[in-house]
Amino acid sequence: MKRGAFPHARAFRDRHGRTRWRYRRKGFERQLGAAFGSDEFKRRYAEAEAEFAGRRTQGAGADLTAPGSMADLIASYYRTPAYRDLSDSTKRTYRAALEWLRVNYGHLPVTALRRRHVEAMQGKLADTPAAANNLRKRLAQLLDHAIALDWITVNPARLVRPFRLKGEGFHPWDEGEIARFFEAHPPGTMAHRAVVLMLYTGAARVDAVRLGPWNIKAGRLEYRRQKTLRAGGQLVSLPLHPDLAAVLDGLPDDRPFLATADGKPRSAEGLGNAMRKWCDAAGLTACTAHGLRKAIARRLAEAGATAHQIMAVTGHKTLAEVQRYTDSAARETLADEAIGRLADGSKSERNVVNLPHRFPKKSTQAAGKKGE
Repeated sequence: MKRGAFPHARAFRDRHGRTRWRYRRKGFERQLGAAFGSDEFKRRYAEAEAEFAGRRTQGAGADLTAPGSMADLIASYYRTPAYRDLSDSTKRTYRAALEWLRVNYGHLPVTALRRRHVEAMQGKLADTPAAANNLRKRLAQLLDHAIALDWITVNPARLVRPFRLKGEGFHPWDEGEIARFFEAHPPGTMAHRAVVLMLYTGAARVDAVRLGPWNIKAGRLEYRRQKTLRAGGQLVSLPLHPDLAAVLDGLPDDRPFLATADGKPRSAEGLGNAMRKWCDAAGLTACTAHGLRKAIARRLAEAGATAHQIMAVTGHKTLAEVQRYTDSAARETLADEAIGRLADGSKSERNVVNLPHRFPKKSTQAAGKKGE
């Protein structure tokens, strides 16, 4: 893999002496991991490029854009209730893709946009299909707004198929990975505390950094999800797991559980960056903070919890996301039971084997009656 494909990637040595990579550009910096040129490296690089573009153009006003252009449409979309009602973290995610569009295609007239142009935009991010699909989603929303403004009558982004993704998004931690992390980060470390907190609450980063002693009431941990706060906030109320209670015992009662060394609240982005360093130090390059949210759903599914029970823990509002975990766990259990029936030489197995011998006799009788 040639360095020229990633001009802003810089190598450095971590505290363990290993070579790692970071994105550095005009004071902006993001971690890229240790595997130069890997799919994960490319994904992080594309996200860093998009975020840098968003920061560079943030605050650009509509008066600097041509009327009817993509940049004009983006500025208009930022003023809609659909965008303004999003959580701050979701706004940042949306803005990264939208500002990438503004930088690269802001001068183009919206009325000239066709399906082939959308496919070309996706093609620029073909090395990171997840980022390409995210761009397509944001563009589809943006062009829906153009239809509402009567600029266009057809949304070409909705005529384009997304890239097929390998795997299922963020990697859910397995039990071996959880054990390896705790071996590298023993009790008493912030890394250990952060993973225990997220593993036994299912809290997303944006929620985990806000949790503190004030969220514990009568032996339960309660909070409202930031992602749904503008719509009232999905209430999550969990009994305090003994392992989590042990980790939180004795912590100061005037600061968040995951506060920085000087007692200040930690940002969601700061926690994500810290988790990346902690995971890499444990040799878990595929693991992320979001993967812990999937891990608790996996654990619950394997323990026989229903999709609705998992939703009560994770705070999801629909079954679509958690259903995959329960279905996967159920399939494994059913497969074990099915093969067990074949292996134990049960009566039901012998009946299945003998079924074909009964069919000819039944068919012969039916044929005789028909000929009479």
